[in-house]
Amino acid sequence: MAAMSWWVVGCFVLTYLGMAAGGIRGLRVDRSWIAAAAAVLLLISGAQTPGAVASHLDAGALLLLLALMLMSAQFEFSGVYAWLNERLSRYAERPALVLFGVVLLGGVLSAVLVNDIVAFALTPLLCHSLLARGLDPRPFLLALALACNAGSCASLIGNPQNILIGQAGGLDFWSYSLIALPPALVTLAVIYVCIWLQWRTRWGVAKPLVADETPVARIYGRRSYLKPLLATLVLLGLFSTDLPRELSALLIAALVMISRRVDSRDYVHRVDWNLLLLFAGLFVVTGAALSLPEVAGLTNDLAEAGMLPSGMVSLAAASLVASNLIGNVPFVMLLLGIVPDASEGMLIGLAIMSTLAGNLLLIGSVVNLIVAESARRQGVVLGFADFARSGLPVTLLSMTLAGLWLGLGGWLPW
Repeated sequence: MAAMSWWVVGCFVLTYLGMAAGGIRGLRVDRSWIAAAAAVLLLISGAQTPGAVASHLDAGALLLLLALMLMSAQFEFSGVYAWLNERLSRYAERPALVLFGVVLLGGVLSAVLVNDIVAFALTPLLCHSLLARGLDPRPFLLALALACNAGSCASLIGNPQNILIGQAGGLDFWSYSLIALPPALVTLAVIYVCIWLQWRTRWGVAKPLVADETPVARIYGRRSYLKPLLATLVLLGLFSTDLPRELSALLIAALVMISRRVDSRDYVHRVDWNLLLLFAGLFVVTGAALSLPEVAGLTNDLAEAGMLPSGMVSLAAASLVASNLIGNVPFVMLLLGIVPDASEGMLIGLAIMSTLAGNLLLIGSVVNLIVAESARRQGVVLGFADFARSGLPVTLLSMTLAGLWLGLGGWLPW
């Protein structure tokens, strides 16, 4: 292998080691910086030309993710998130009902919006309202994180890895949702039961509702809710047409950003540029490594030896380990590069399994980290053990049930 090829492989290996570590000890850098820095090193060393870098980027996936983030911002600006949180807070005397509402809310919103944005918007609202009512926010935050992951697997726009899989495989939006919706609903039920059993005697007793707070509807106006809801319905309708999903989403996002109350720059500020940077960096690093003849040959050897995921059991095992080691987005991007001709059933299984596997540990998905970090800023500590105590049974049971559904349904061989 030539020296430059070794350099590319070295950058690739170090990048994915960085994904597993989550950063560099002693430095305030994260996975996104690691992926982007590796891509820059490949470019300035001459291992990749600007043209090659551009060829590795999946513009459709990046544009779709960007557009959905812009649309998600409209739900925040219109007061939808705040109104829904206010509704939940009014039932704080019945914590089991609030828990049900959080699971339902996180699951439904994450199916039609990017789950990262949903978690980012709802976490501080839940912390504020639940602390004000004297309830322990931890079980409800656990429910939010787990439900956001579970609900997002129901559609091809619910999370970053599903967006990538849908774009790479050209999967039909509604056909996928018809298959993925039952496992998502079952997982939401599992989440509710598990957290209720674990926390029903420990979430506290609600204080009386403070009556002098200004209702959210009076602050934003009830008509403001119509804009994001109508935009979402139109977007889902466009997904039934032949117009590419990224163009449909960009069109709706551009229209949504027309406002008399919110500056367009405020929408841009709500975009998770860090996540887009992670995507771009991984596209370049993974694409550069997998385009090497030596790596391509090794991949073929592994496939012939049956050492790549090819059925339900192997895919579930690989998803469970890799998603909680390097993260589900890097895992999906790597597997798509290694198995570019994966069958439709394999892609559907990958979308569902990699998403559900992210519920195992706190580090399993970006959503979990967003909820934990946002809660910490509100004075609520959601620890690794707290998460694992709920995540472990939820993940193992939901992945088992999803595997049975996909296998018995004939979408993926065992």
